[in-house]
Amino acid sequence: MSNLNETKPRISAIVPARNEESVIATCVESLAQQKEILEIVVVDDQSTDRTAEIMEELSRSDSRVRLLRSTELPAGWVGKNHAVWLGSREVQGDWLLFTDADAVHAANSAARAMDLAKQHNAALVSFSPEQVMATWSEKSLIPYVYCRLSQKFSFGEVNDPRSEVAAANGQFILIRRDVYEAVGGHASVANEVLEDVALACRVKKAGHLIWFASGKGIVRVRMYRSFSAMWEGWKKNLYQLVSGHGETVSAEIARAVFPVLAILFATVSVAGLTESLVATVAALAAGSLILSVMYEGELTRAYFPGRLTIYAIPGRLLFAAVLWASYRSHLDGRLEWKGRKYPVGTPDASKG
Repeated sequence: MSNLNETKPRISAIVPARNEESVIATCVESLAQQKEILEIVVVDDQSTDRTAEIMEELSRSDSRVRLLRSTELPAGWVGKNHAVWLGSREVQGDWLLFTDADAVHAANSAARAMDLAKQHNAALVSFSPEQVMATWSEKSLIPYVYCRLSQKFSFGEVNDPRSEVAAANGQFILIRRDVYEAVGGHASVANEVLEDVALACRVKKAGHLIWFASGKGIVRVRMYRSFSAMWEGWKKNLYQLVSGHGETVSAEIARAVFPVLAILFATVSVAGLTESLVATVAALAAGSLILSVMYEGELTRAYFPGRLTIYAIPGRLLFAAVLWASYRSHLDGRLEWKGRKYPVGTPDASKG
């Protein structure tokens, strides 16, 4: 059992990896530079690319790095949950650091997390990583999603022991091993698509403190490298993230789309009434400017740069579209992610 007074906490990092050949080496190398991390276990989740080969090469150059191969995915498990659960059974640390293969850690990420755990007597520390975005679609959708999530899972409420709100980001979760095992670990959330939030809920309900914060300057992630991957990823998660209720979906879509429709209506009305191109363009520009100014405040509160306001309108439209797609997928009872199909709303989380 660990306690927060230890001067040299033992941290084991566990990284699930399924077809991550383009990013896994960078992730592991960023973890390996940290003296606080005792060992790094990468769980190859039946990859069909060079992920395992790359990890074998890394393990030969650093004794702390190990490759573990996942077994066939049992019924009732989501692939990532099964991989990290297998990893947690094979490590020795008093603290477990769960992180994704596309995460790049600053040299002091583990130390910062441990300092926060000690400072706040927290059993679980999680960071919402700094988002790396390259394409217009990433810059449109991802900030808008995080702005909405910051309203539901505010750091202040999550960190307040008097509040029932609990959350964590699976791209960086540092948790005391004894607490992880006491709440049942990932086996207790085996069929959860949002395993990070579900695990955080179990920790908080058990009476332990959580510290959830921005990971800017600590850990960064480029979540998706293509539009199709981004669409599939948010389609898998977004419905449950916004609450998993049809009424909430309707409200969120209306909130996203109504201002855009209002701008279009005002612009068309001005065009019809004045028959002036100048007046029409002015109406469109004024409406867009008002929307951008409103969005800038949301971006700042969610730790995104204000220059992303230029994506206010496409961000709202993409959000509404993918939220509707996510809602429909859950109604149909099936999600797809990385080549696997997961039933939702049923006792079994996976069929392969």
